[in-house]
Amino acid sequence: MDEYRILSTTAILGYGFPLASFQEGLARNPHLIAVDAGSTDPGPYYLGAGISFTDRGAVKRDLELMLAAGMSRGIPVVIGSAGGSGGDRHLAWCRDIILEIAREQDLHFSLAVIHAEIPKDRVRDAMQRGKVKPLEPAPELTEQALEETVSIVAQMGIEPIIRALDGGAQVVLAGRCYDPAVFAAPAVRAGFDRGLAVHMGKILECASIAATPGSGSDCMFGYLRRDSFDLEPLNPIRKCTTLSVAAHTLYEKTNPYILPGPGGHLDLYGTKFEQVTDRIARVSGSRFIPSDPYTVKLEGARRIGYRTVSIAGARDPVMLSRIDEITAGVRERVRDNFSASGIEYKLLFNVFGRDGVMGALEPHPVVEGHEIGIVIEAVSDTQAHADTICAAARSTMLHYGYQGRRATAGNLAFPYSPSDFHAGEVFVFSVYHLLETEDPCALFPMAIEKV
Repeated sequence: MDEYRILSTTAILGYGFPLASFQEGLARNPHLIAVDAGSTDPGPYYLGAGISFTDRGAVKRDLELMLAAGMSRGIPVVIGSAGGSGGDRHLAWCRDIILEIAREQDLHFSLAVIHAEIPKDRVRDAMQRGKVKPLEPAPELTEQALEETVSIVAQMGIEPIIRALDGGAQVVLAGRCYDPAVFAAPAVRAGFDRGLAVHMGKILECASIAATPGSGSDCMFGYLRRDSFDLEPLNPIRKCTTLSVAAHTLYEKTNPYILPGPGGHLDLYGTKFEQVTDRIARVSGSRFIPSDPYTVKLEGARRIGYRTVSIAGARDPVMLSRIDEITAGVRERVRDNFSASGIEYKLLFNVFGRDGVMGALEPHPVVEGHEIGIVIEAVSDTQAHADTICAAARSTMLHYGYQGRRATAGNLAFPYSPSDFHAGEVFVFSVYHLLETEDPCALFPMAIEKV
């Protein structure tokens, strides 16, 4: 085989894709249909809570098309980071959708389910042997942090997926997964260069985001050859250019030449980007450098409390000019009110129109517009305590008196009634570390079933 063809359906399973783009991809006779289903971008909540950040109906719609096309054409379908975060609960959720589709469409296939959730005892043992290292800027992992963590997943590389395909799987449903692995693994198994395969997977995992104009809800096609790979968007309104593909290669990376992943890194010092047609870009020269020891990334989440949020707007220019003074005064008033209550809490004011997006990293934290949006956020040990603190801050700010204020009505405009929202549990990443392993498959147990 001199060419390996891959259809990437969408940036994340459940984001959707045009049927016309999907059909264009099928017309190119792919050897693989694959999709990445997860990310840490939405934060630690979904890992800790065990739920998906994508909608079930949307995920089912995408999978219906992918499974029907793959099984009717004898094309393997590979899904990575099932359910968004790739833990056991996410994996079971996505497996149930697959089984439901199989029943409704009378599909028959071998399904490999690869687990990525790691028992805390296994991590504890690795810690004691010095096999767990923090990823910047994470601190050293402590016994207390590990004990408070509710869910830990490891990011698998290509090896568990290859093992599943070797075992006869026609559909592979993987837990937490290195994003490019679902695209690279079958290609490496077919004998193609690992560096080129992983780099192509790095682009395909976000589908047409790497095109111009970009889209997270459209298909992309990859042609992997012995010395290069080509990328083609399947919607005629999009193009892959050397600029769009090179820019996406840097996506979420701190080093433009070294892209780390399970078991090694991509070396891009010799990578070359070429324009083949006005819509197709070619990439060559990428190399995979194995690491010794083999490491995988661990992700874990722990609960820190419950959140209540209130959203308001303000446009009094005097208030806008004194917003720091006002938020400081509200903080002090709330602190004084509840100093004897024993309630522990965090009270945050996110001011959009000043630094609501970047917070302390904002280089120019000055209100220059005529209005601001204020998100009042309270986090405490119980939902009731969070409600209490948020309500106190909201009502205090609503009628807070400041120098230059003339109106006796409220300072804030609330777009919603009720004004306060129960946001539920709050999680933080408590594990963001590298784990050494001698066997790339040992952490990822697999079961193959006939569907």
